[in-house]
Amino acid sequence: MIPQYPPGHDLLQGKIVVVTAAAGTGIGSAVAKRCLEEGASVVVSDWHERRLAEKAAELSELGKVHAITCDVTREDHVQALIDGAVDHFGRLDVMINNAGLGGTKSVLDMADEEWSKVLDITLTGTFRCTRAALKQFVAQGGGGAIVNNASVIGWRAQAGQAHYAAAKAGVMALTRCSALDAAEHHVRINAVAPSLAMHPFLAKVTSDELLEDLTKREAFGRAAEPWEVANVMVFLASDYASYLTGEVVSVSSQHP
Repeated sequence: MIPQYPPGHDLLQGKIVVVTAAAGTGIGSAVAKRCLEEGASVVVSDWHERRLAEKAAELSELGKVHAITCDVTREDHVQALIDGAVDHFGRLDVMINNAGLGGTKSVLDMADEEWSKVLDITLTGTFRCTRAALKQFVAQGGGGAIVNNASVIGWRAQAGQAHYAAAKAGVMALTRCSALDAAEHHVRINAVAPSLAMHPFLAKVTSDELLEDLTKREAFGRAAEPWEVANVMVFLASDYASYLTGEVVSVSSQHP
């Protein structure tokens, strides 16, 4: 049974939040919506300009939204995203690094280009955004929060997922180490590690057989709703997590 969608409680009241890969129907758009419901002003970004504009128009009914196109594999795009957020809203308080790319391919058949693309978007893209946001936080005098989207597959093995698992394990390590670099500036960096969060794009690129198998492993017998993952990301971004940094929080009911 899917629980009732909870109302907002102003956990991010007055904060300026940037969310990458927010144009779709998955965790990115869910966390952007949740941030608005919690009182934040939100900059949504994605590489797909039309979908981004449509999502921004939809979200604008909930609060202050600004859209900036961004390809996280390009450093100039990432810097323009941070600069654009600050130009529009005056500062940055929270960076949510959601952009990532998966796929299923055996190592036996995987080309260098396929490996590199997943690593560049999922891991190096998170690094680029973390670096740019952290520099902005320091320029503002310190303080702020970064929340990364990892995955339980960074801990657990799954056939055909070597590139994605390596990237997500890297996001976990990046989270832990960058948190120590950021601590002296009073910036917190944490991550969530979802197992299975169902949305239309995932259903499109994943076989029914695999989804059924993954769902059976979940203790609740169902996939998470994207907003259930978003709720944990909002907690990590909020002042309720003021003494939490360098942590990877599993958002999962999955058992071995």
